[in-house]
Amino acid sequence: MTRQLRIAFFFATAPVIAALLSACAPPRPDHPVIGAKNFTEQVVLGELLAQEIEAKSNLKVERRFYLAGSYICQQALVSGRIDAYVEYTGTALTAILKQPVDRDPQRVLGTVRGLYASRYNVVVAPPFGFENTFAMVIRGEDARALHLTTLSQAAQYAPQWRLGVGYEFEQRPDGLPGLSAVYGLKFAAAPRTMDLGLLYRALNAHQVDMIAANSTDGPIQAFGLVALEDDKHYFPPYQAVPLVRAESLQRWPQMQNALDALAGKITADDMRAMNEAIDGQHRDPAEVVREFRSKRGL
Repeated sequence: MTRQLRIAFFFATAPVIAALLSACAPPRPDHPVIGAKNFTEQVVLGELLAQEIEAKSNLKVERRFYLAGSYICQQALVSGRIDAYVEYTGTALTAILKQPVDRDPQRVLGTVRGLYASRYNVVVAPPFGFENTFAMVIRGEDARALHLTTLSQAAQYAPQWRLGVGYEFEQRPDGLPGLSAVYGLKFAAAPRTMDLGLLYRALNAHQVDMIAANSTDGPIQAFGLVALEDDKHYFPPYQAVPLVRAESLQRWPQMQNALDALAGKITADDMRAMNEAIDGQHRDPAEVVREFRSKRGL
């Protein structure tokens, strides 16, 4: 191909290539978009962040909740399809950033902040004030009959039990493989994987005997279940933190006021109560969040 033909070909195809690239790019709405994973607590935290942004600015916030798990939310964040979502530091450290498990909360937070900034241009905002760690949960009657309070004590009974887990927990680096190795856990069959919302139903129906749940889940107390102590300290810290695109903060600096207002405002008990209000009492998440914000003077 001659030089003249190459130049003519470039100018003929350039608009087509540009159009294709533009079609692949995510839409850029003129308002912030808040995402959330697909379980109750995440919807609560996403709604809390959205309401606080709306209250501290004249911005209308779009909600994109139920985005499956961490990996989907991460891809949505870095691609610009959402502007922020709430993650947990231990999940960010191991599942997203692929770093070794670290059990020091402040060190984990510092590592996560530095790597999100350098790799993704994402800001890790101040923690909300509570941790939501994984919790290995059994029925209360089993815990009482067998005198079980810790995972080490439960390991001897695991070969007679069936385990229920969420889809991510079975594979993630801070999940089942490492936990099984640390505690020598062996179960009667391969774990049953299911949506997080079905785990408690399966446990109460005796379809499984232990589940990998979350420590702030409302049903633990509501159903009289027992979260076994992680006595070998396997799980890393899981502080709840908003992740926000730096570009979004530059575009809408009012978002920072909301992030500052929410710093340190939620306890684990607060989170359990809000989760139970939705899961147990079937209340609307937006209403539950408005009530919480009112009580906290937000």
